[in-house]
Amino acid sequence: GSRNKFHKHSGDQILVITDGTGKVATNCEILSVTKGDVILIPAGESHWHGAPDNTSMVHIAITVAGSKTEQTEP
Repeated sequence: GSRNKFHKHSGDQILVITDGTGKVATNCEILSVTKGDVILIPAGESHWHGAPDNTSMVHIAITVAGSKTEQTEP
């Protein structure tokens, strides 16, 4: 039942959904994700991810060493 705020990374990010269902959103689209999905978020793309409804989502976030994260506006 939570999600993070819009943000971007200076390096690519990979999300591996390991349990539950959730959403990954950019300024252009909102994707529904579920266990087993793998999402690539390119460097510099503003996005958020989580389980904003009454659901839970567990994920592994992989970023390149030294990648910086910056909060952005939608």
